[in-house]
Amino acid sequence: MTGRATLRAAAYAALCVFVGFGHAGGASADTVLAARLESLLGQESESLQVVPSRRMEVLLAPPAPETRAGGTAPDTVTYSEASIDALPVTTGDAQWRCLSEALYFEARGEDLEGLFAVGEVILNRVDDPRYPGTICSVVNQGTGRQWECQFTYTCDGRPENVAERGAWSRVGKIAKLLIDGAPRRLTDGATHYHTRAVNPGWARQFPRTASIGVHHFYRWPLRTASN
Repeated sequence: MTGRATLRAAAYAALCVFVGFGHAGGASADTVLAARLESLLGQESESLQVVPSRRMEVLLAPPAPETRAGGTAPDTVTYSEASIDALPVTTGDAQWRCLSEALYFEARGEDLEGLFAVGEVILNRVDDPRYPGTICSVVNQGTGRQWECQFTYTCDGRPENVAERGAWSRVGKIAKLLIDGAPRRLTDGATHYHTRAVNPGWARQFPRTASIGVHHFYRWPLRTASN
């Protein structure tokens, strides 16, 4: 069936539903409505004849997957500076800024995988019911209480001034990719990390999932009924 025939058939079916063919009103009413419908579609058909076939195909084609709702999340991520730097400059809402700041102050000296890995931990916590349910709440958990903050930069007493604009631009792009749904495949579900320079006691009880750059990554230990 051609594009024009398909469109005409679809329009006829839709209008039949709209006017209620086959419902109360009798056969004579249906006949009158059908005649009017045929006349209307005949006029529309004449108009459609001037639409180029290629344009008709575009109009009838379903939207591409990436243009549908929820289709903006990247399926893969290339951990290369060139690919990230080629992305447009990014801005965002408060949650985007909280994630960008965490990446900047916690890991801006890391390579791309190290930056993404720290971002994975934050978003893994957002998804974990043991933690607050937003990025900003996760990042600022314990802020203001020395040794109780979850991310050191929020309670180290130093001002959070962004001085390296290139690094800020890069972490902003990474934050957007992660928020938009970039796959988290580097840390295997990690919810904790620490630098190689320290050896916290909790790390002996948590299974290590990855070592990337200057950080080790861990997730909560599985609990069994015997625990």
